Amino acid sequence: MADFRHETERLILRDWREEDWEPFWQVTNTPAVMEWLGGVCDDAKRQGAQDRLLGYQRDHGHTFWVIERKDDGAILGFCGLKRCNQQGGPLGEMEVGWRLREDAWGKGFAKEAAMASLDLAFDHFGAQQVVALTVKPNTASWGLMKRLGMTHRPNLDFENSDFGDDIIIVYSISREEWDAQRG
Repeated sequence: MADFRHETERLILRDWREEDWEPFWQVTNTPAVMEWLGGVCDDAKRQGAQDRLLGYQRDHGHTFWVIERKDDGAILGFCGLKRCNQQGGPLGEMEVGWRLREDAWGKGFAKEAAMASLDLAFDHFGAQQVVALTVKPNTASWGLMKRLGMTHRPNLDFENSDFGDDIIIVYSISREEWDAQRG
């Protein structure tokens, strides 16, 4: 999908532009935002993340897109879809994920972007199920997963040292469950 752009009430989810990277890293590569994501990234880790995000778009037609606030064009972080690639996890499953700057927390932006991403996963990309991953201490993240109607799947939880020593917990929602809650 060339030049992806999807609008919600307050947000724009869109493809990455070269000029997005510096402001994105300035507001998201902080100790608070990166606490459960392996810590603040050095230059090599930032470049690796950028390459992966662009690679997801190239290889699958979706990625964790830029979240731009409509009011002022500020980059709030990212949210979107990728194929699960975490060693030990549910490889290949459609995965929804998000990362928002600290001053955007608690305002419903992550939920708004994640709901739009789930709509796209099921309606545009044909997913039958979508998973989300986090670590157990990240209560804000799995709390949002629950508010999205996702269910913890302990049988899919796995160990992976990419984000510290914690077990990665897996939540999921099926197309039927998503459709039922949308009415």
